Amino acid sequence: MAIYHYFPSREALLDAVVDSEFEQLVEFFDRSSSNRSLEAAIIHSMDGYIDYALAHPRIFDYVFSTPRPGARRFPEDFRARRSPTLNLTADFVFSWMKRGKLRRDNVWEIALELWAHAQGYLALWRAGRFHLSEHEFRELVHRSFRRLFHGLAR
Repeated sequence: MAIYHYFPSREALLDAVVDSEFEQLVEFFDRSSSNRSLEAAIIHSMDGYIDYALAHPRIFDYVFSTPRPGARRFPEDFRARRSPTLNLTADFVFSWMKRGKLRRDNVWEIALELWAHAQGYLALWRAGRFHLSEHEFRELVHRSFRRLFHGLAR
């Protein structure tokens, strides 16, 4: 019960844990993408997310795959920059749009699209839907991001 001396409720304790995990997740993202091609930078950025998910699977499930009170919601919370992780992706997307390497579009929707793409693969991985090694899984995700990046049209 001593923990409740510092936190008024179980929910407040879980919120503090989630906030701490977001800080750790941000550390998995390497911001040094300036000397990479756009394609390599996108894949590298999403690799940080995958690295975190594979290193902390149960926490990842709680933070990103479980409904919980106070979870950030699209679009208001993201546009208000309340997401430490999606902020990084949105800033990355914005910088590439500003350089003319990505066509101008809704920055938050593009950032969410990249995140959702990785999230979908990770949800399937966590559900045991792949008979692949971790290396093979990562290569599959990389190929998929390349398809997303270049489009499927001829």
